[in-house]
Amino acid sequence: MDYNEISRWYNGYSFLNAKYIYNPRSVIEALFSQNCSNYWAQTETYEALSIYLKTNHDGLKDIVVRLLADERKKIDIRSFTNDMVTFETYDDILTLLIHLGYLGYTSETKEVFIPNKEISDEFVTAIKNANWDEISVALKKSDDLLKATWRGDSDTVAKSIEQMHSETSIIKYNDENALSCVVSLAYYSARQYYTIVREMPAGKGFADLVFLPRKKHLDKPAMIIELKWDKSADEAIQQITNRQYYSDIIKDYRGNTLLIGINYDKGVKNNECVIKMV
Repeated sequence: MDYNEISRWYNGYSFLNAKYIYNPRSVIEALFSQNCSNYWAQTETYEALSIYLKTNHDGLKDIVVRLLADERKKIDIRSFTNDMVTFETYDDILTLLIHLGYLGYTSETKEVFIPNKEISDEFVTAIKNANWDEISVALKKSDDLLKATWRGDSDTVAKSIEQMHSETSIIKYNDENALSCVVSLAYYSARQYYTIVREMPAGKGFADLVFLPRKKHLDKPAMIIELKWDKSADEAIQQITNRQYYSDIIKDYRGNTLLIGINYDKGVKNNECVIKMV
């Protein structure tokens, strides 16, 4: 089986002296069935996760949305009381979710994160059960956004991202990082086809978001997204070109790479998008 695909589904946990930690039972199930899928629900219930999401204790909803967008969250694990009922802050709930295997934790930075696709799918299922309707609807529309991007339909892309922000308004637009979070979440379904790298070193700087097609989907275009805040989408495209972000990235995808510039204008409060094929 494809090693990288196994890693994407089941790797991601970390300990100080171990770089690669997999969910062993899921790996075995995948090998026997010769199919990468979500085997977590057969070994662990997500009832606990669903219950905690429903309570939205101490702003947990905003944190989970950002985790789904591949962000990390610094927490304090010291107040955890080693039970499943006593919670004072979101730190306590997130610490419990580390113990249950729903989150990874990096002790050096004291940050939690969603470790792999299997667990990400569990969070999406739990969100549906928690009646976070606006988030569920937004994730369902992600596939339409991706198809519009492939078509080069920049107007639809801009409107879709605008709608994603409106439906996930718990993410407050106040800087480029917030825009990056919304865009990452908007392209959630792209993870089926791409390896997505944020702040990827390339050319003479760092590309905001890079989408590299997986082995099974090499027919899909590579995508480089540059974000701007209160500037212009054309400036974003110009930055990709001037700093030669694509020089390292598209050597294997020349003629099939989309350069995507997205800008948020805080004056008129809307998004602008430009898409260019190179």
